[in-house]
This record gives sequence, structure tokens and C-alpha cells, in this order.
Amino acid sequence: MSSDPDRECPVDGLFLELNKLTFVKRGQLRLEHNGHRAGGIDQQEMVSSKKSAVLVDGVILNGPTTDAKAGEKFVEEACRLIMEEVVLKATDVNEKVCEWRSPEQLKQLLDLEMRDTGEPHHRLLELCQDVIRYSVKTNHPRFFNQLYAGLDYYSLVARFMIEALNPSVYTYEVSPVFLLVEEAVLKKMIEFIGWKEGDGIFNPGGSVSNMYAMNLARYKYCPDIKEKGLSGLPRLILFTSAECHYSMKKAASFLGIGTDNVCFVETDGRGKMIPDELERQIWQARKEGAAPFLVCATSGTTVLGAFDPLDEIADICERHGLWLHVDASWGGSALLSRKHRKLLHGVHRADSVAWNPHKMLMAGIQCCALLVKDKSDLLKKCYSAKASYLFQQDKFYDVSYDTGDKSIQCSRRPDAFKFWMTWKALGTSGLEERVNRALALSRYLVEEIKKREGFKLLLEPEYANICFWYIPPSLREMEEGPEFWAKLNLVAPAIKERMMKKGSLMLSYQPHRGKVNFFRQVVISPQVSREDMDFLLDEIDLLGRDM
Repeated sequence: MSSDPDRECPVDGLFLELNKLTFVKRGQLRLEHNGHRAGGIDQQEMVSSKKSAVLVDGVILNGPTTDAKAGEKFVEEACRLIMEEVVLKATDVNEKVCEWRSPEQLKQLLDLEMRDTGEPHHRLLELCQDVIRYSVKTNHPRFFNQLYAGLDYYSLVARFMIEALNPSVYTYEVSPVFLLVEEAVLKKMIEFIGWKEGDGIFNPGGSVSNMYAMNLARYKYCPDIKEKGLSGLPRLILFTSAECHYSMKKAASFLGIGTDNVCFVETDGRGKMIPDELERQIWQARKEGAAPFLVCATSGTTVLGAFDPLDEIADICERHGLWLHVDASWGGSALLSRKHRKLLHGVHRADSVAWNPHKMLMAGIQCCALLVKDKSDLLKKCYSAKASYLFQQDKFYDVSYDTGDKSIQCSRRPDAFKFWMTWKALGTSGLEERVNRALALSRYLVEEIKKREGFKLLLEPEYANICFWYIPPSLREMEEGPEFWAKLNLVAPAIKERMMKKGSLMLSYQPHRGKVNFFRQVVISPQVSREDMDFLLDEIDLLGRDM
């Protein structure tokens, strides 16, 4: 055997000792005896090692098969690409928001085929480049298309860490840090709602939070349903705003309640639920022999950004013994602003609240919490299945930290960590400033719309949703009759097509409750400036003035 201590053997990932087998970084094979390192292994010993290899079904089991060094290099190069092409360009308004291609064109440009043999790393990096190029840049200051936007650097680092660590938050033993983080974040969110105590869990989306709440309210009304199912139950009925999120219908369908048993309560001209109409419908349902069990109010509707009158709705729920859920997925972040938290006045009277920090607070998709006022373990009672292979009660630590049985999921991402990292970095005051600035920019845009010829507001907004029409010169002298509205209905989709193909910005449009297509602009990102607001209006006028 050679005595050269610097000699390395090109066998990947193995470290041999006389009495044990372990792994070494960078794949150097060395022999160690009584604390002394021997240099390498001669050819005869290599042959002997191969002869003693363990085979099962023709597969050699000695040592790892992954080329760690090559893998680490690929990760390093891919991270450099992400930094250069995504992070560093995120705030550059000279970059395109999107590089539009039709589905058929994109299929031709992208190599989507999965093959029998793997591809070299340089080719994978080219594919990464293509994915970045043809993806929508939601971090761009001029991406206004959805209720999320912008880049929060602290949340991004948290996301990188989560992906690298690959945790699942169901038991303390496998996810100790992230379970404690989730507990701390939920506690702080509960404080901002105004409850002295409560419970909660992070879910994959506000839609899931609303479904959780609906099922929880039903379980509270009829606990036997968990074991006995729907048979023998009265006709359960729930009430929600006509402006509610569509997830309420989906949840009713998924849970077997039925979409016909969702009563949509009429709203006023600003999109707010009318309390008198709610109470009228509750009495009507009882008269018909149905069993009301839930009212869902909305704080920040998707299109108009309306906030239902929670105090008045809570009074009605108390009189009728109904669970009050508040879908504050969009508007809940106003609670962090001393100036704007009045929008959710009365939210402390709710039994449950959905709140998505990935929206206004930019915690990164997805980051969504369901918060529950009950502290009697109602969540766990409703959802637990007591899997004995996960939730053993004789563990050596406090098993109350094994919170996974409160969830309908098994594997669950530590989404709270993203919000926690941002909150730690900015503090409550920084998050408050983020909300205040977004709403101040919204107010600036509203005033600019009022000044400009060809722009018309649907209504005065109370949050960050600015809904407006662009009226091209050809329609400005036309009387607002059926022909006018029919022609105006075509304008927003045509401008949207032009802006997408140009890549200059992204802005959503929709018809809504008898109103023809209009634009809905939403301000979220702190990277957005007053100049971006001016550009938005200038660009719409430029793209639509010849229509």
C-alpha cells in the first residue's frame, strides 16, 4: 500500500476505515488506521474492493452514485444565472414585463421533451435561460396584473433556504425551527386581528383557508359529521357577499354542501354586503326549513377592493348563532397600518379570518394563513386523523408542537418562514410603510385619472384596486347608449393584447356585474414609483388612441 498522504483515489464519495464506511465531501477515497491516514489504495486492493461489492438485483450498492462535485457546480452556475437574469433585472423598467409567444410558438421554442437519457449541464443551463426569458416578470415594477407583485429580497432568501432544506412542517422532530417560526408568526397575526388568543395554520392559498373555515364552521354546528358524514343532516346553507371570491362556491361544492346552498347577499354601489339583505335572507332560509350555519364577509374584494361592514354583520351573526368568517386574504394587511386598519373595523368579532401575506406584504407565493379565535383545539378536533406513525404520544418532547394533525395536508411547506424573514428585516413599521405607500400611490393614480381626458373611474376606491375605463378619441363624443358600451367593451381587451405583445406592462381587465370591460390596476410593490403611474396612463393612451 502506498504511503503517499496526498495521493487521491478517483472513486466518488467514499471514505474507508478498517472498521466502518463513511462519506467524505468531494469524493476522496482514503484509508485510515488507528488515527493515521494512509495515502491511497493500490491496484490490487481496488480489485479486491470491487470483488467485495454488494449487488442487489444487479445494482451495486457500495457508495453513492451522485456526482456531488458536478451537482454543486450546476447549482452554483444556476444561482448565478438567477441572480443576473432575475434578481438584478427585477427593478429595471427598461426590461420587458413579458416576452409574449403563443402556446404553439412557445412549444417550438422550448425543449419540453423528456428523454431516456439525461442532458449535459450546459444544456440544462440554456433551458433555465429560456424559462426565465419567456416567463412573466412578476417582479417588474410595471406588472400590475394580479393581487401580488414585486420582489421582497428577504422573502426570496427564505424561499431559497426552504428549497435547499426541503422541510415538511408536520412534526417538531423533522421541522423544529419552522414550527416555532409558524407559531410566532400566527401569534403576532392574531394580535393584529385583536384577539387575546387563538389558533391557526398556514395553507396553500386563501381558497384553501376559506374551505378550512367553511368545514370548521360546519363541524362546530354538527360535530357528528366527521364520523357519520352528510346523511341525516338538514339542508345546510351559508351566506356570502355577491362580490365574494369564487373559492366560496368551490368550497361548497368540494365539501358536499352544494353551490345551490350558497346564498349570495346583494351589495351596495361600492361592492359592500348590505346587512339588512343578509338578515332578510337568513330569515327566509329558516322559513324554508334550511339550517344556516355560516356567514362569510369579505375584507378587500378581488375586483373592487370593497370591505364589508363587519360590525353590523357580526351583530346579525350573534343574533342568529352563526359562525362569522372574514375572507381578508387581500385586505388583511391593512391591519398593520394605523392609518388604514379602520377598513377592517370589527374584524376582532369574527370566528375565523383568512389573511394572505403574499399579497400586499409580498411574502412570496404562497403564504396564506387561516386564523381561528377558538382556543379549544377545534382545528385539531375537526381535522385530526391521529396517524400513529407520525403523531406518537410517547415521544421524548412536548408533542403539542406536532401541529401537522391540524391540517388536511400531510406534507406542508414552511410558508410562515418567508413572512417571518420579511417581518424580521423590516419590522412592523416597515410593513406599515409598505401598506401606506401602496395606498398613497393608488390615491395619486386616482387623481391623475380624474385629470386626464379619456379616462373614467368606475368608483372612488377605498383600497389599492383602481378600476377605470379608457375611452379612445373615437368614442368621446358618442352618447353613452348601448352602441357606446358595446364598442367600449372591445377597448380594454384590444389594449391588453397590444401591451402584452409589446411587453411594456401588464394590467388586468374584466367585465363585472353589468359593467363592460374595464381595467383594474393594483399597486403593491415598493419598487413602483410615481413615474410608473404616469407611464401606465401614457402607455394606455398610446396603445389605444387609434381605436
